[in-house]
Amino acid sequence: MLITGGNINDTTMMTAVLEDIRVPRAGKGRPRTRPDRVLADKGYPSKTNRAWLRDRGITATIPERDDQIAHRRKKPGKPIDFGDQQKERYKGCNVVERCFNKLKQ
Repeated sequence: MLITGGNINDTTMMTAVLEDIRVPRAGKGRPRTRPDRVLADKGYPSKTNRAWLRDRGITATIPERDDQIAHRRKKPGKPIDFGDQQKERYKGCNVVERCFNKLKQ
């Protein structure tokens, strides 16, 4: 966990948080330093974050914001795949958001 001031944008802190993550192993051995997948809300889908994840072989489940979708329609490019499987994975994100809400209360 990293705590920042309220004026710090979430998307700028994603790489710092992920660099500190340690994924425990089921058996013996030191923790992995990279998760298999990152689930994040619409505050994180910047080109920089997606490139950072791609460079490290981390799969992302991050929905695009409406303004990004509209911008992409103006320029040719590959759309972000957010099909049924991604939507199913994303359903669990609200649990984390509710946890943060409880902690804030």
